[in-house]
Amino acid sequence: MKEQRFDLWAAGDAYERYMGRWSRMVADEFVAWLDCADSLRWLDVGCGTAALTATVAARCRPRMVVGLDRSAGFVITARAAAPASVCFVVADGLSLPVRDAVCDVAVSGLVLNFLPAPGAAVAEASRVVGPGGLVAAYVWDYVEGMAFLRHFWDAAIAVDPAASAMDEGRRFPMCRPEPLRALWTEAGLMDVTVTPIEVATVFSGFADLWEPFMAGQGPAPGYVADLAPLTRDRLRDTLRDTVPTRPDGSIALTARAWAVQGRKPVRDRT
Repeated sequence: MKEQRFDLWAAGDAYERYMGRWSRMVADEFVAWLDCADSLRWLDVGCGTAALTATVAARCRPRMVVGLDRSAGFVITARAAAPASVCFVVADGLSLPVRDAVCDVAVSGLVLNFLPAPGAAVAEASRVVGPGGLVAAYVWDYVEGMAFLRHFWDAAIAVDPAASAMDEGRRFPMCRPEPLRALWTEAGLMDVTVTPIEVATVFSGFADLWEPFMAGQGPAPGYVADLAPLTRDRLRDTLRDTVPTRPDGSIALTARAWAVQGRKPVRDRT
C-alpha cells in the first residue's frame, strides 16, 4: 500500500531534523514521568535514532540498556548518538530476540502506530519483562496535538483533496488515550495510566519548517517526495501562508504526545 511505503524510515540524519529533535524533548519528559529506580534492565523497542535510549542511559543509571530497531540505517545513527555502554540490535518489534522475563522495563517511543499489529507488539514487550515489570510507550497525538503536521496536512488537502488518505490524524486513531489504555489492558497489564506530554516546537523560519518535509522520511515527507514539482510548490506556498509567523520570521507551535504505562502482574505464589 502507498501508506506503508511512506511509513518506512531509513535515514537517521533526515529523521533527526524532521522529528528527532522534538522526540528528544518528549523522551526527557517521558522518562521523568516513569520515575524508575536505578540499576534496572531496559529494552527500547523501535529505538530509532536513540532519542529515548540515550535519555534512559543518561538519566536512569541502568544496569543494561538495549535498543532495537528494524532499520539498519537508524541503528547506525543510534550507535553514534548514544553512549558506548548501550547495545543496539537490528530487530522487529513484533518478534523480539529476547528471552522471557529478562528485562525490568520495556519502552517504545513514536513507533507503535507504525507497526502492523500494535497489540502484538505490546504483548511481546510484556513477555520480555519480569513480573512487576513496566511496559510503557508514547505516540504523537496526530489528531489534534501535532500542530506543524496539522498545518501541513490541512494545506496539503486544500491543494490536493486526495492527500486526506495519507493524513496521520485520519490513519492513526489509536494515538489517543482510550485506544492506548485498551491496548495495555488487553495485553494483561495492570495499573494502566495515560498522560499527555507537550513540548514547544519553535522553527527559526519557514525554511526550518519546510525543508525537513523534502527529505522523504515518514508519511508527510514521503507524500511531498511523490508530488509533481508544481503541486509541491503550491503546497509550500499554501503552508507558508497559513502557519502563524512571528515578526522575526520564527514559527512557534506545540507538539503533544500521549504516554502510557502499565505493569505486568506479579505471579500468585500461593
